Amino acid sequence: MTEHEVDLVVIGTGPGGEALATGAAQAGLEVVAVDKHLVGGECPYYGCIPTKMMVRGSDVVAEVRRAAEVAGEATITPAWSVVTRRVDEQATAGWDDTIAVDRLRDAGATVHHGVGRLAGTGRVTVETADGATVTYTARRGVVVNPGTRPAVPPVEGLAGTPYWTNRDAVRVTELPASLVVVGGGPIGCELAQVFSRFGVRVTVLQHGPRLLPADEPEAGELLAEVFAQEGIRVLTGVELQRAAYADGAFTLGLDTGEELVADKLLVAAGRVPNLDDLGLETVGLDPAARTIEVDEHLRAGERLWAIGDVTGHGAFTHVSMYQQAVALRDVLGEDGDPASYHAVPHVTFTDPEVGGVGLTEQAAREAGLRVRTGSTPLEQSSRGFTHGPGGHGLIKVVEDADRGVLVGASAMGPAGGEILGFLAVAVHAAVPVRTLKSMIFAYPTFHRAIETALGGLETS
Repeated sequence: MTEHEVDLVVIGTGPGGEALATGAAQAGLEVVAVDKHLVGGECPYYGCIPTKMMVRGSDVVAEVRRAAEVAGEATITPAWSVVTRRVDEQATAGWDDTIAVDRLRDAGATVHHGVGRLAGTGRVTVETADGATVTYTARRGVVVNPGTRPAVPPVEGLAGTPYWTNRDAVRVTELPASLVVVGGGPIGCELAQVFSRFGVRVTVLQHGPRLLPADEPEAGELLAEVFAQEGIRVLTGVELQRAAYADGAFTLGLDTGEELVADKLLVAAGRVPNLDDLGLETVGLDPAARTIEVDEHLRAGERLWAIGDVTGHGAFTHVSMYQQAVALRDVLGEDGDPASYHAVPHVTFTDPEVGGVGLTEQAAREAGLRVRTGSTPLEQSSRGFTHGPGGHGLIKVVEDADRGVLVGASAMGPAGGEILGFLAVAVHAAVPVRTLKSMIFAYPTFHRAIETALGGLETS
C-alpha cells in the first residue's frame, strides 16, 4: 500500500464528477479522479446520448409512416443495424473511455480505474484495476459522485434469468420478436417506443396507475393513448410476481393471474444509489441511506461534498452539472450563488416529448399553496392542427395564486423539451403571470399554446 497527499479526490466521474475534477485541475489543484467503470458515467455510454440516437432512429421511422397523411406515399425498411452502428461508433466509441480519460489527464488530473472508498475525513483508499491499493489524503477534501445502478425488484425467479437493464438495451445488435418492459418511467417508456417502432411486439408493465408518475397525470394518460395507437400494450396497476426463462423465452406471472410469454425482458424499475460500498460509515454517514444530505453548497460533511443523483435533487445530468459548478466554487473558496432547485426541468424523449419543470399541480397543493391551473391540448393550437399526425400534446401551467407566479409547468408534444425552455425561465425567474400574459407570442408556433394555457388559469 502506498500513501499520497493531494488537494482533492473525486470519487465517481459521471458528467458532474468529470467536470468538477477537470475544473479543479485547471484551477491548479492536485486532483485524483477515480471511477470503477467508464469515465463519463452512465450518460454518454448507457443513458442520454446513445438512447437519444435510438430515439432519433425510431422517430424517423414513425415520420415516414405518417407521410401518406400529409405529403404522399413513402416507405421505409427499418434497419436496426444503422442505429447500433451510430451508437457504437459515434456515441460510445465501442464503450471505450480513452478520450474522456485523456481529456482529464490533459487537464492535469490523475485518473484511476478502480474502486474508491472513504477512509475517514479527507482520506480515500483506491483499489486499482491492477490490484494495487493506494491511499490519498486530500488537503481540500473529497467530492463523491457515485451515481446509481439499475434497481432489480425482488421478483421470484428474476435473478436467475438473462433480463436486460438499460445497459444491455443500448448494446442490442439483434432485435427480439417480443419484449416486456417492467417500469413505465422515462427509461421504460423511451425504450418501449423505440423497440416497438422497429417491429418488436412490446408490453409495458407499470405498478402504478399511469405512465410517467412524476409528471402531470394528463401527460401519462395521453402517452398511454399514443402507445395504444402504436400497438404498444400498457398494463397499469399490475405487479410482476414471478419470472422464469427456458428455451429462449421468458414466462412472466402477474398479480392479476395473467401470464405473459416474451423473448426478452427489460427491467426499468428505477435506480439504486451506489452508497453501500463508499465507506460512508467512516465519516459518520449511513451507507444504507438512499441519499446523502447536502447543504446549499453541496457540503455533506467536513471536507466532503456530494453531487449528482445521490443528493436526491433529481437524477438528471443537468442537475449534476449544475451542482458541480456550485461545489467547485466552494472547493476553490470562490463566491457564488447557492444551489436552488425550485425550477428543475426534465424531459422524457418519447414521441411526443414530455417536459416538466418545478412543481406538478399535486405537489403544489401538498406544499400548501393556493393553486390555479390552466391547460390546453396542443393539437387545438394552429400549429398543432397544421402539424397533423404526431401532433399530440398539451401545455399545463401551475400558478401560486397568492404570488401571481408560475411554480410549475408541463409541455408535451413535438419538441416539448424545447417548448419547456420558455416555461423553465418563467418558473426560475418567478416572472409575474401578468407579465407573461402581456407578451406577444409568435404565430403559428407550438409555444403559442402557452398563451392559451395562461388564459385558462382559474381558481381551483
